[in-house]
Amino acid sequence: LSLKFGDIGNLKGLVIRFLLTTSYYQLSVQSWFSLHRLQLLYNHSIQATFNATRIYAPASYSYHCEHVSSLQRYDALLIPSSTNDLSKLWEVTFIDFQIQGFNIREGHFAYAKDCASFFSPAILMGLVMSLILLLVLVYALHMLIHLKSLDRHYECKASSAYFAQMKDNDMGDEKEPLRSSGNESYELRNQQFFKIYI
Repeated sequence: LSLKFGDIGNLKGLVIRFLLTTSYYQLSVQSWFSLHRLQLLYNHSIQATFNATRIYAPASYSYHCEHVSSLQRYDALLIPSSTNDLSKLWEVTFIDFQIQGFNIREGHFAYAKDCASFFSPAILMGLVMSLILLLVLVYALHMLIHLKSLDRHYECKASSAYFAQMKDNDMGDEKEPLRSSGNESYELRNQQFFKIYI
């Protein structure tokens, strides 16, 4: 599959060639295509060759990836085929890359197999946080189940006031008669017990 730039300025004569292969896998009971190699040609001579890794999809699908690049910051799906050629001098990056070499219908891409892995860093972080929250919830439920009732040990009873017993001979000293209209009253001199005898 060749991508020609035609007469676009300095890109005149530049061709990007994608070498695609198909294979049938009995385990999945279907054919898969893969991008085997990428070549950069300029003026009909090969300038650089990159081996492609992990770029594959079922033959009836297309392949899509946000970045297909030879740079490490984009996960380097394109690897220079040799250290002796000019591949080291080239940096290739495709943005919003989608390719389908076989079973093309009406000039449109088929359903795309995306390059995003099921365990990206964001998904792994979400799983770890979910696990931590689940452990906290299990611990809280465990503590609630094994919580003992406090009713047996701490019953809510109204505490009765305590008044010390007084002897009769002391009461004579403690009481002072009050004169009023016919009733005999006594006032407690010692205010320690806060009692009034009538």
